[in-house]
Amino acid sequence: MKIIKVLIIDDSAIVRKILSQELSRFPDIEVVGTAPNPFVGRDKILQLLPDVVTLDIEMPRMDGLTFLRKLMKYYPLPVIVVSALTQKGGTMTIEAFEIGAVEVVPKPGGSYHVGDLSEELAKKIRTASKANLKAIRSMAFPEVEMLVEMEALERTSHKVIAIGASTGGTEALKRILSKMPADAPGIVVVQHMPANFTTAFARRLDSICAMKVSEARDNDSVTPGTVLVAPGNYHMVFRRSGARYYVEVKSGPMVNHQRPSVDILFKSTARYAGSNSIGVILTGMGADGAAGLLEMRLAGAQTVAQDEQSCVVYGMPKEAMKIGAAEREISLSRMAEEIVRMASK
Repeated sequence: MKIIKVLIIDDSAIVRKILSQELSRFPDIEVVGTAPNPFVGRDKILQLLPDVVTLDIEMPRMDGLTFLRKLMKYYPLPVIVVSALTQKGGTMTIEAFEIGAVEVVPKPGGSYHVGDLSEELAKKIRTASKANLKAIRSMAFPEVEMLVEMEALERTSHKVIAIGASTGGTEALKRILSKMPADAPGIVVVQHMPANFTTAFARRLDSICAMKVSEARDNDSVTPGTVLVAPGNYHMVFRRSGARYYVEVKSGPMVNHQRPSVDILFKSTARYAGSNSIGVILTGMGADGAAGLLEMRLAGAQTVAQDEQSCVVYGMPKEAMKIGAAEREISLSRMAEEIVRMASK
């Protein structure tokens, strides 16, 4: 059994103690050290050589975002952000993803308890330890990319694009959606992310995309030029009423240990959009979305997966390819162009 070495950087002595105690319960995880600020953290990274770093982003002297920028530039490591469930915390977390963080967990508080945190954090540490550092670095320092041109909307107005992603997906989605033209077919997105962070994520995408991006609400229509992002902790189900596509946002049991679940979105898209849909599965750990993507393909949809080289974690696309759910793999750098080409058919 491989032991994953973890360094905790947080200005709160209580949080450092709680995280250390909770993670010590897992035999495959070893907390090799803690640090009260990025300056101590920097020295301990060089001394202890951790596999994964957990990082608070609101700290005195040097904030976590500034430290993360330096770390990703000079000594890239898988970083998990431990952030407060606040609007400010959500906005800073989205910026942390843009810089190169691979995962986020909420700090305990309110309805989110220490027990919830420990299980979730351990799972994300295992995922982060498998992250592709080359792909992380390429997304932290991306090349400038232009909008993809699209043929006349009349040919695409009945299409819908369903996208599922997990670890590394926030930046992969940003790379794709920021290149989509304003008149692209309606897009529905499930990104595995805790509740409250999806609001900030959707707002950030809306500020940089030609399409209108919003966090999905129950009964929202799926129309050309719009992107709907499933809210954290809720499933998003694709529906059709006559000629109108819309989404249903609801609670329910986790599927593949996830809520929202990519499988829920893909399977409902297969049922109600069939051959008028395009399914895209991106970077992420686990198998969520593979079975649903296969249903989309069997229903006549065009389906693609992100390739291993550009994935932060080649899990979900790998499972989709293994069962024949995806017709082919595409590099992230070409994904937007390929989606537009498929939508123009």
